[in-house]
Parts: sequence; C-alpha cells; structure tokens
Amino acid sequence: MDKKTLCLYFQVHQPIRLRQYHFFDIGKSHDYYDEYANYSFTRKIADRCYLPMNKVLMDVIAKHGNQFKVAFSISGMAIEQFRMYAPDVIESFKALVNTGCVEILSETYSHSLASLVDATEFKKQVKRHDDLMKEVFGVKPVTFRNTELVYSDEIGDMVAKMGFTTMLTEGARHILGWKSPNFVYTNVINPKLKLLLKNYGLSDDIAFRFSDRAWDQWPLTADKYASWLASTAKDGEVVNLFMDYETFGEHQPADSGIFDFMYNLPEAILKTNQFEFLTPAETAKKHQPVAPLHVPFAISWADEERDLTAWLGNELQNEAFDELYKIKARVAALKDEAIQRDFDCLQASDHFYYMCTKMFADGGIHKYFSPYDTPYEAFMNYMNVLSDLIARVNQKEKDALKEEGAPKKRATRKKAETK
Repeated sequence: MDKKTLCLYFQVHQPIRLRQYHFFDIGKSHDYYDEYANYSFTRKIADRCYLPMNKVLMDVIAKHGNQFKVAFSISGMAIEQFRMYAPDVIESFKALVNTGCVEILSETYSHSLASLVDATEFKKQVKRHDDLMKEVFGVKPVTFRNTELVYSDEIGDMVAKMGFTTMLTEGARHILGWKSPNFVYTNVINPKLKLLLKNYGLSDDIAFRFSDRAWDQWPLTADKYASWLASTAKDGEVVNLFMDYETFGEHQPADSGIFDFMYNLPEAILKTNQFEFLTPAETAKKHQPVAPLHVPFAISWADEERDLTAWLGNELQNEAFDELYKIKARVAALKDEAIQRDFDCLQASDHFYYMCTKMFADGGIHKYFSPYDTPYEAFMNYMNVLSDLIARVNQKEKDALKEEGAPKKRATRKKAETK
C-alpha cells in the first residue's frame, strides 16, 4: 500500500521591536529599537520554545531516524537576534539540520510584504535570506514560503521565475471551494511551481485549540490526533500541518502537555502504518499535481478571512505601508547601510499587524500578539519612526547634492580667477 504523506512545517520569526518613539524625538534621535525588549523576548522564547522543542525533535529523530522529517523557515530578523542574544538557538537548529531530516525553506529576509508591491525588493530580500541560510546552515533552500503564507497567481509566477519549484500557502476555503487541501496543486500561470496547501483545521487543532479546556475535544492525545489524520487522508494524498514554532511552549505552555504530545505524536502516526513523514521538497517530488489553483487575489494564513486584512485592512495600515514603500527607491540609491537596515526592519509585517482594528475573535488574537495598548498607538509610534527615517533620507540626499555641486563651484571659481 502506497502511504499517504504528512508534511510538517514551522515558521520561526521574531521582529526587531521598536521602542516608544515620541513625536519630539523626530530629528533628534535615530535610536528606534527597544534593545531590552528584543533581548528579553528573544531569550524568553528561546528558553520556553526554541531550545526545548528543538530537543524534543532531536529526541524524536534519535528514536525514529529518517522516518521523521520536518521543515523550518527562519527569518533573517530572527537570525540577527539569535546571533546577538541567543547563539545557543542557532547551534540547536544547526544540530537539527545536520541530522538530514530537516529542510530549511526560503522566505523574505525581513518577513516583509514586499511581494505585494515591489518585485525588485521582493527578489532582493529572498536572495539575501537564501545567502544567509547558506552561510549559517550550509544549505541552499529549494522550497519557498512567503511571509504569512501570502500567495496569489502573480506572486507564484514571480517565485517560479526565481527558480523555485515548490511553494507553501494556505488551503483557504474561499479559494478551494469543493476542492481539498490534501492534494498537490500548481500555479495557474506557471505550472512548474507546485503548491502545498495548509490543512488549517488540523493545524489549528494544535496551534490554537490544544490547551483550550472549553474545547469539546480537550484533552487532545497523540493517538486521538493520529486517528483524525488517518480519517482525513482517506480522500487525499497529503496532509500539510503548518504553524508558528512559538506554538510550542509559548502559545501552548509547557504545562499544557504540548511537548509530550509532540514527542509521542510521530510514533502514534507511524504506528497507523498509513503515513510517511516527508519534507516539502520530498512531498512535491513524490506527488503529481491534480489541478492548477486559481488565486487572483492574495490569500494568507491569518484570521478568518485568510486574506490581507490582518495587515492592510484599514486606513492606518494602508497609510503606513504606502508611506514606507514610497521611499524604497530613494533608500536604495543612497547606499547607506544604517538607513537601509532601518528600512528593512520597518518592513516586517508585524508592525502592520499591530495596527489591525478588527473585533471579536480575530481582534483578540491581534491584541494578544501586540506590545501596544491600541492599534492607534502602534500606528503613531511607527509613523514617528518612519517620519524620522524620511527626514534622514531627505538630509542625505541634500548632502549628496552639495557634494556633487562642490567640484562644479570650485571649477567655476578657478575659471573666474584665471580670466
């Protein structure tokens, strides 16, 4: 019997957090970042999630060998902070990669939404991220996963033209209709790009519902979950479980039993004799696509709508986003490392996520992740920082014009003196 495929993927990202930057700081201070928050958050999540969960996965691999596979995408912003505050996390991920049971995926360096507005910036960030993965882990990513699983036909075509043959995205109900996420699909413009779709029901059972005592399926055991997988896979070929890595130990605390659950889950799944664990690249190689997937408008893995409204759903978000990308070409032309880095940090999708004004369940999730009391506070703080960055760009351009004009003035003066 040909076994079904189970594909596990985890996102690892930490934004570089902004300090409280007031209106009166504009033009006086270019110190935008909350170094204490960046240190404390990185260290806290390293100790609660990354290090203990990496140990769980190492133990699983030691027990099951290459019968167990998993994939990660790790943003450039996360690697920067691991290098500064938690180098033991990098060593821990290196150990996992060295087992041969882990695939490292490509993404945008800044965890940005550049794919929506600027193809050049998008490609630049992807190359920068891939170069970093080669430097840190010694691997060149072959599978792509965009920030927040954002995908459309046009974005997929761009990704295919960059040389990728596999991409991850959301199994959004409004796109799939009657179709199942449990098959491989292709990009409608460029069929060379295979698409792996997240099974969000089963993924969210772990990521969001695991420790919810009001959930009618609580407590969730490894055997129970393995039976759900077996049932789901009857009418499909592959089940893709995609989630934030911070699920383990951070969103679902250690005392919920999440680490024991994840240690026992592979054995429970393998015991059914119905699945094999494969990386995304292996999954795409094994399975033939069943159809092209038409996605005319961008989708994501966030909120009930599975669209872009988590980041670009109100006037605050759109104004901040538009003002940032208005200066993109000017920043690139300056070739100033400090200004470029600040521009890169401000591209992280998290900043726009904090400005979301949604209500009810989605609003509660946004509030949980935000360091600000209100979306308006997030907007004002971000715009104060961006205003100072724009002022610096303006000043640099003026200084450059002066430098260009100086030789001409000297030449004119010399000419006048010789007459």
